[in-house]
Amino acid sequence: MTGTERYAREVIGRLPEVAPDLSWRFYASRPAPGLGVDLTVLPLRRLWSQARLPLELAVRRPDLYLDLAHVVPAWCPAPPFKVFHDLAFERFPEAYRPADLAYLRWATRRAARLCQAMVAVSEATKRDLVSLYGVEPERVTVVQEGGGEGTPDPGDPAADAARLRGFGIDGPFLLNVGRIEPRKNQLAALGAVERLPGLLLVCAGAIHDERMAVRLDTSPRCRLLGRVTDAERDLLYRRAEALLFPSLYEGFGLPVLEAMRQGLPVVATRTSSLPEVGGEAVLYVPDARDSAALAEAVERLRGDQALRRRLVAAGRKRAARFSWDACARGLADAIRARLSVPAPARSARPPSPR
Repeated sequence: MTGTERYAREVIGRLPEVAPDLSWRFYASRPAPGLGVDLTVLPLRRLWSQARLPLELAVRRPDLYLDLAHVVPAWCPAPPFKVFHDLAFERFPEAYRPADLAYLRWATRRAARLCQAMVAVSEATKRDLVSLYGVEPERVTVVQEGGGEGTPDPGDPAADAARLRGFGIDGPFLLNVGRIEPRKNQLAALGAVERLPGLLLVCAGAIHDERMAVRLDTSPRCRLLGRVTDAERDLLYRRAEALLFPSLYEGFGLPVLEAMRQGLPVVATRTSSLPEVGGEAVLYVPDARDSAALAEAVERLRGDQALRRRLVAAGRKRAARFSWDACARGLADAIRARLSVPAPARSARPPSPR
């Protein structure tokens, strides 16, 4: 599951609860079990976003069309309201096929122009909308993602060790979570690990760059896992020595938040949205491409137990500030503002567990 897919799934299930004063109707091109809401499935194998969905909107005439992690149709019969996650394709166009890049630029620029108001998941993404697309700052509301709440499963050491052996992991390792692509910069992480005797780099994420994947997979110091389940991802978080995350650009940075929640210290770069998520609970490296500096940061973390304890404690405390309930409430508030609908009095009851 990608970060944007996780965002949509977490938010959809909460919106009717946090905003019962609004009437919600959710659409998809295929069934999505476990969402916790009534889902209207409009089957169509191709052109769903640009043909089938607009026809439904033309019949229903909603007051607003909310795009959580997809696209705003070229013909949109309802006023659009979009959540912008990142503009990675503008910052790293070389990572995209020409046809995909052209479509993303057209669809995203058009959505930014059409939406009277919109949400960005970070201040960094808002800055990109303003600087790259000329969006007026007052049209953008920042509502950060969630995922830092709750108590993680401590797991069973013996069972976890057996599952790790199934992945070919039989010693201490650093973890990298994210798609295998140049923007995620896993080759710099590998370069750092190759300077550190006795450590493995474990990469969990879908493969989008085959050449990078070959380089990682042929290194004896790397285990390339590809996509993993949520349970496998959590296992890796709780048994790794650190998250090594030298990303060149992020719209939010969910792996940093997930690692902090699990009590896993993070080595990352101070770029784009990452300082918004990590704050002072992350050990930052100035240059994401400097494998030697990344290795030095890991060595410092491994050798300084007081530093490790401080980062773990600060990370857990900071992660707790980012919840999916708060994200859904913030999104609902932004939608009400767009519709000029006052927010109802908010109850004092705690968020529902999920």
